[in-house]
Amino acid sequence: MAATYNLSSAALSSSSSAFFSHSTFSVKNPTVSLPGKRVGVCMCVATSQDSKTAHKTAVSRNENMAKLQAGYLFPEIARRRNAHLLKFPDAKVISLGIGDTTEPIPDVITSAMAQRSHALSTLEGYSGYGAEQGEKPLRSLIGKTFYSDLDIEEDDIFVSDGAKCDITRLQLVFGSNVSMAVQDPSYPAYVDSSVILGQTGQYQKDVEKYGNIEYMRCTPENGFFPDLSKVPRTDIIFFCSPNNPTGSSASREQLTQLVQFAKKNGSIIVYDSAYAMYISDDNPRSIFEIPGAKEVAIETSSFSKYAGFTGVRLGWTVVPKELLFSDGFPVAKDFNRIVCTCFNGASNISQAGGLACLSPEGLEAMHGVIGFYKENTSIIMDTFNSLGFNVYGGKNAPYVWVHFPGRSSWDVFAEILEKTHVVTTPGSGFGPAGEGFIRVSAFGHRENVLEACRRFKQLYK
Repeated sequence: MAATYNLSSAALSSSSSAFFSHSTFSVKNPTVSLPGKRVGVCMCVATSQDSKTAHKTAVSRNENMAKLQAGYLFPEIARRRNAHLLKFPDAKVISLGIGDTTEPIPDVITSAMAQRSHALSTLEGYSGYGAEQGEKPLRSLIGKTFYSDLDIEEDDIFVSDGAKCDITRLQLVFGSNVSMAVQDPSYPAYVDSSVILGQTGQYQKDVEKYGNIEYMRCTPENGFFPDLSKVPRTDIIFFCSPNNPTGSSASREQLTQLVQFAKKNGSIIVYDSAYAMYISDDNPRSIFEIPGAKEVAIETSSFSKYAGFTGVRLGWTVVPKELLFSDGFPVAKDFNRIVCTCFNGASNISQAGGLACLSPEGLEAMHGVIGFYKENTSIIMDTFNSLGFNVYGGKNAPYVWVHFPGRSSWDVFAEILEKTHVVTTPGSGFGPAGEGFIRVSAFGHRENVLEACRRFKQLYK
């Protein structure tokens, strides 16, 4: 059976951002800007092999891979979006689903990358492998910019190709014999990487959870912060603030509770601060602002949502020297070994961009881009508030968390896609506590966000 899709070659990427950014479809209303150009036809052909004749190796499949449920959330959304385009080939689809940036990278940053790129064509400017931990000037500048007065040293910082990649590298450090806790709802990579490493039991369909993972319920009722008195001890605690998908940001008091909880239980916190620059109040931007955090926490972050580096790929992880395993061995030494074994260091061109990001001009430009997305967030929040919905997030994050009580998240996703041609994200894809919500991303061109909001008002007025 063959299915024909009019997609750009980028759509063949496993990343759903390729599907969202470059699918080709007709546009009748020129006020909606949709990038991409028409290319050839891609034939996706499903084939089957006769089990009696097909050659099989003697290698068993990783049993943990078989535990994973369906596809990863965002490629599944991309699949449904493309099916929608087959049904409505002339639809002007607007994507506010995946958290992929849309606005151009500021020139002060791309100029630095271009200069570094051109230098590679000269004897004087060429460089090959760099330090696996990242170039010293960038590590130093990350420390001065984000961890000033927090006693984070240059060699506590590991530069990488993104926070998502570092999450998996950290899982390799922890191994399969640890217990895990995650916020519910939370970014799917935490759970899926735990499943792949063998840290979990089977998926339990009746409760929509994996065995041996502690799901820390975060809802409007508890201010999107778990009741730690009801959370059993686990070895590792994944925590994201500002949170993806709810957009909530933990207060200083809440993070103090979390650090004290981890210290009492002998746990390690993996703190994802990928949206910290979106915080506009006095909530902490780093877990290391909390006394004692260096003894119990790792922090991972990224330039993706600050500078539009979702495709450039550059992030960092902080592993303080004070963080020790139960036998007294430093966690940072094991992470360094994993990095040196699995990674040859971030692209030198990307790191040049990182240095430019953290220059005075680069920081000003990044704040400008972040401000643009925060304005988009306000537009989306105002729209759903005017329609009478309970709306959360938005203030400190580029995500709006909208409640549709009593309804299936996937049903709401399908309704919005079918009737408005707008892609959102079903809340249940982030965990069972996300059921009844949808996440709307503020990453979009302004004209697209305004048009999407006009369509939301038309549907739900």
